[in-house]
Amino acid sequence: MHQFAYKNGILHCEDVDLSRIAETYGTPTFVYSRNTILADLEEFQHAFAGLDTHIVYAVKACSNGAILRLMAQRGVGFDIVSGGELWRIVRAGGDPAACTYAGVAKTEPEIRYALECGIYCFICESENELRTINSIAADMGKQAPVAVRVNPNVDAHTHKYITTGTHENKFGVDISRIEALYATIAAELPHLRIRGLQMHIGSQLTEVHPFVAAVQKVSPLVAQFKNLYGIEFWSIGGGIGIVYDGCLASGSADWWRDHPEQMSIRSYAQALIPLLKPLGLRIVLEPGRRLVGNAGVLLTRCVYEKNGESKHFKMIDAGMNDIIRPALYEGYHEIWPVREHSDEGILADVVGPICESGDFQAQNRRIPDVKPGELLAEMSAGAYGFSMSSTYNSRPLAAEVMVDGNKVTLIRRRQTIEQVVEDEILSDE
Repeated sequence: MHQFAYKNGILHCEDVDLSRIAETYGTPTFVYSRNTILADLEEFQHAFAGLDTHIVYAVKACSNGAILRLMAQRGVGFDIVSGGELWRIVRAGGDPAACTYAGVAKTEPEIRYALECGIYCFICESENELRTINSIAADMGKQAPVAVRVNPNVDAHTHKYITTGTHENKFGVDISRIEALYATIAAELPHLRIRGLQMHIGSQLTEVHPFVAAVQKVSPLVAQFKNLYGIEFWSIGGGIGIVYDGCLASGSADWWRDHPEQMSIRSYAQALIPLLKPLGLRIVLEPGRRLVGNAGVLLTRCVYEKNGESKHFKMIDAGMNDIIRPALYEGYHEIWPVREHSDEGILADVVGPICESGDFQAQNRRIPDVKPGELLAEMSAGAYGFSMSSTYNSRPLAAEVMVDGNKVTLIRRRQTIEQVVEDEILSDE
């Protein structure tokens, strides 16, 4: 599950005391467990060992170069959604030829850059995009590898902001139109090479049923396109969720045994492999959150506390600019004190320094009664934590560190206020 646990009353990441990290690097700081990432990656690879698969890590989940390099060293490809993410992959030593490039609004410079780098495949989301790529490829004297994202209209039953596979979402081409679009590519767009098909129905899915429904619905199309166009792969997307609430206290795989309704990597693979193997194609998997989510925490410090008329508040030095999930789509994170508490806790809101009422990390939550100066760890912050952070309220970006056993490595320096404003131009006009 993860490698965060109390040892002698102090929360550790692997073999490192989190209070020592706070003393050295300050707060807020994102702390990642290298061995948790590797364990989850190995679990994915082992679960799908009986199938021809290619794992591409969804870079948007956590894009620090040290994590990208770790993935590249383990033979993982990358699912990217911008030219900037591709640049990060190249910088980290990753192979562009192992990258799939998704996103609904790729610009001409991004498309040219991706073609120059020799990416594995563009994942296209509209006919206009396909025609644009065809024109740019023609101008460059190249043939661009493409796959279209099919929208199977399967409800993933996740938060409305992270569902992607229904008619109401901006992503993909409706399943009723996909056959005609592939015929158009083959007949009218000679500078495109049809390489595969892709789908992705949403993020943070905790049950396998939507995946099964989507695979069953799209499989006949995949078989048809293999016969008609010789496609090489089918990307079934990502979206397998992590547990934010309820299992972290044990940090043990035993939790999954006692909660069979919660999808694990193993149950996900067991349900899908029998449906995918008869197709005889490479299956591309796009995990992001599942590889890094439980591997990271946001280390923060309680600054003040306040008793209001109806609420008790714990003010911390991490805000919605550092981790926006709770404010953006009601994301839940367990909050642990770095120094273990034995009290029954207190009902409180955990809030940050940002000048917004939406700047909270927990509301009406029973938490240990930490006092000003004490450290807290916001758990399961490895995915969509730092990668969605900002400098709102002119707050510098947090530091990031990687823990490997008893070794701590700084993988991003804390931003300075001078760096926050260095690209601004003062004008007297």
